[in-house]
Amino acid sequence: MQAWKALVLAGAMTVVGGCKEDSTAPAPPLTTVVVAPAAATLTIGSTHQFAATGTDINGNEVTPLEWVWTSTGGTVSSTGLFTAGLVVGTFANAVAARTGAISGYATVTVSAGPLATVTVAPTTSTLAINGTQQFTAVGKDAGGNVLTITPTWSVAAGGGTITSAGLFTAGTVPGTYTGTVTATVGSLAGTATVVVTVGAVATIAVTPASSGLEVSTTRQFTAVARDVGGNVVTGAVVWSVVAGGGTINGTGLFTAGTVAGVFLNTVQAAIGSVSGRASVTVTDIGSGVAHGPAPVLLGSAGNFVILAKAAISTVPTSAITGDLGLSPAAASFITGFSLILPAGGAFSTSSQVTGNVYASDYAVPTPSNLTTAIGDMETAYTDAAGRVTPDYVELATGDISGLTLAAGLYKWSNTVTILSDVTLLGGPNDVWIFQIGGGITQASGTRVTLSGGAQAKNVFWQSFGVVDVGTTAHMEGIVLSQTSITLQTGASANGRLLAQTAVTLASSTVVEP
Repeated sequence: MQAWKALVLAGAMTVVGGCKEDSTAPAPPLTTVVVAPAAATLTIGSTHQFAATGTDINGNEVTPLEWVWTSTGGTVSSTGLFTAGLVVGTFANAVAARTGAISGYATVTVSAGPLATVTVAPTTSTLAINGTQQFTAVGKDAGGNVLTITPTWSVAAGGGTITSAGLFTAGTVPGTYTGTVTATVGSLAGTATVVVTVGAVATIAVTPASSGLEVSTTRQFTAVARDVGGNVVTGAVVWSVVAGGGTINGTGLFTAGTVAGVFLNTVQAAIGSVSGRASVTVTDIGSGVAHGPAPVLLGSAGNFVILAKAAISTVPTSAITGDLGLSPAAASFITGFSLILPAGGAFSTSSQVTGNVYASDYAVPTPSNLTTAIGDMETAYTDAAGRVTPDYVELATGDISGLTLAAGLYKWSNTVTILSDVTLLGGPNDVWIFQIGGGITQASGTRVTLSGGAQAKNVFWQSFGVVDVGTTAHMEGIVLSQTSITLQTGASANGRLLAQTAVTLASSTVVEP
């Protein structure tokens, strides 16, 4: 009895339901492990602290001697500190806390991190001028996971242009443009290099564009091919003669034939399907034989360097060498010359004229002489316009810019334009008659030039419409106009201006041949 009492006092035994219980019996074993939180979302490389709790069958917490932590989708320390990996995704039961044979789990979702890099594809593109390339930009986080981005596209170092969608169009200047295509997102950017090369052959220029040479002589032609941007393109040139006039070899050496004439666009240089052409005028000046039609007879109209029916005017100061005549209009329609007329005089003078000035209301015999001269001018016009069997009809459709023209009879139904220098190649007795159904428009600064001994007195421009010689331009020959003739500021003429209405000058120079 005394022993039992001692045990009770020592707490070594309890009594449950009137029975004795041994207080040294083991606690119930651990049956459940719970990891908290049960789920977590992290960006790549970030950390989260997990904790584990163990309980027995009665729900009482049991503290194990040691937790063993394991993970997928990242790493976990011995204390439960999880570090997300670089692979994006949801990792079920990613974090495990185990003691003995019992484990608890937590799920981890790893999301992409902030934008770390922007790359442009392709990194290098080679394009011909005006060629296009679609560029794309890819954004990634530090783990290489692709992010959705909306870049701002720009060109940093030239070479072309780019749209807001990344479509690049090469410029017209060849070269290597390093890092020029740029895709920018915030403070980050990716670049690509563009190499612009010359394009396909677009044009071929043959030099000289128009050439005059004697029968059986030679002329070297050259050809330069360019792309649409004007860049020189190399390639094998094929030479040929397409409209007669002679022969040409593989290097562009042309040999004139034995038949004189104007051979328009006959020398051809081709690369593939693209070609350029040049015109050739073949003459036989050396033979001493006169070529072309018979000259137009001017009669007494040939006594005047300027002759008109309605008016002659100048914006001072012009310089005229030869006589002026106006009829039936009176002297009052000769303006700008500061005329000096002696009392009862048959002609007046002007400091701008090396010669005399005649008007229909001056003293006899001037009125009748002018009537005859005007009639002869009209007859000459009719003669020139009425010549038949032209050698050339609608040559170059009226645009004779840059051409070299041999002696002959030329006929056009519309206006003739001179936009670049024209050369008349022939001997001293050769004759040119130009029958023009419209007018003549000569661009500023251009020249009509005589070559080979040709003379202005043997060149006849018969024009139904207005003759307009541009600023500082130069004309050669006898101009017979049904309407008016105008020399713009600083223009000049070596020949005669014979108009059936008016002649207008502006600080011009006119010299009779």
